Amino acid sequence: MVDHREESSSGRHGLLTRPVKVPRWVAALVILLIVALFFVAGSLLQGRSARVGPMELVSFRDLLPSIAGVTQGRIVDGNSVEIIQDAEFFDRLIADIDAATETVHFETFVWWRGRVCRRLADAFVRAADRGVTVRVLLDAWGTRRMAEDLRGSMEEAGVSVLAYHPIRPGTIGVLNNRDHRKLAIVDGRIGYAFGHGTAEEWDRDGGSDPWQDTAVRVEGPLVTSLQTAFLDNWIPVSREVPTGKAVFPELEPMGSVRGHVVMSSGAGPFSLVKVLYKLAIASAQEEILIQTPYFVPDSAVVELLVAAVDRGVRVRLMVPGPEVIDSRLVCHASHTRYDDLLEGGIEILEYRPSLLHKKIVVVDQIWSHVGSTNFDSRSLEINDEVSVGLIDRGVAAVLIREFERDARRSRRLDPRTWRPSWAHRLLDASAATLQEQL
Repeated sequence: MVDHREESSSGRHGLLTRPVKVPRWVAALVILLIVALFFVAGSLLQGRSARVGPMELVSFRDLLPSIAGVTQGRIVDGNSVEIIQDAEFFDRLIADIDAATETVHFETFVWWRGRVCRRLADAFVRAADRGVTVRVLLDAWGTRRMAEDLRGSMEEAGVSVLAYHPIRPGTIGVLNNRDHRKLAIVDGRIGYAFGHGTAEEWDRDGGSDPWQDTAVRVEGPLVTSLQTAFLDNWIPVSREVPTGKAVFPELEPMGSVRGHVVMSSGAGPFSLVKVLYKLAIASAQEEILIQTPYFVPDSAVVELLVAAVDRGVRVRLMVPGPEVIDSRLVCHASHTRYDDLLEGGIEILEYRPSLLHKKIVVVDQIWSHVGSTNFDSRSLEINDEVSVGLIDRGVAAVLIREFERDARRSRRLDPRTWRPSWAHRLLDASAATLQEQL
């Protein structure tokens, strides 16, 4: 039915009552320009690299103070460290939150759906109800699937829930920079660095084969550095500067493990975590173990890995198999490096039961690196990341045992039979053109 009043009015004033049709090519151009601006914004935050060559040292251990110093950290003695695998992480973290008396700080990239989301939110609410100050920092993009009722229940209980780089027109310049850090600090005395997301994919009730991941639980002086890493993003987002003994208590030695924390972000003259990886690979003398869900290194890292094999280092890389990885694009991009890696003597293992989401590097059975950092350009150049380097043969032995267990459930690629079809290689090459954003 036509509204004759509107028609009459438009006739008097010469206005059009129907929407203007935009040609498809104009709409496509606008979309292309938006995408280009997005990637340009990301590119402005990267392109930061540093040359690292093989190190001539008596032992890898000799270089560790330099590795920590160059990446703006320092080695701290006197820590107790526990390696926690898979869904057990949530049980341990919630138990620590339930015992908190002063502060709980939590930072993550992923918060999706599932029973574990309710469990963790309820733990935050219980803590706030006891008078504990609870601060939760969520990446706006990674947590966009979070149930609004959970956020509302936490905020109603007094939990401070903030979003990192919320998605709106005014933030287009930083939208490509995401907070991929995964941290939890309880009472300033217990710290966690982990790779887990808060979602059913990581939970034992989420399916028969939940995603595999690793967390490190720390007590001792190293927790101060983890707290600093949390505040590094909390302060600019909240405009609040938490202080006092509830945040930075005096920490006594709790064990014998030495360690350091490395933070990395899209800003700065070079990527700290990329330099960390390069120095570790360049100075290894016996063995390098790498577990990562996304492996898209640049050519310099590939050269360093091959050079390590040439000097007698055994290099083993474990990634998810193509049948279980959650990003086929990343999988294809990583395949462009497999020829050089396999020909260079690197062992490549594809984990098959479920998504291997661990971010682990172990060098010479003495130094272990655990945290949120993937082995791709997005983690190494664009996102904010945090990881812990641990100098302890006992900790390394635990991670090596887990690596060997995972290896028994993996398929080792044979360099003699690695012959992808031309169609597969075309997909690989196409995906590789986007590797700076993967």
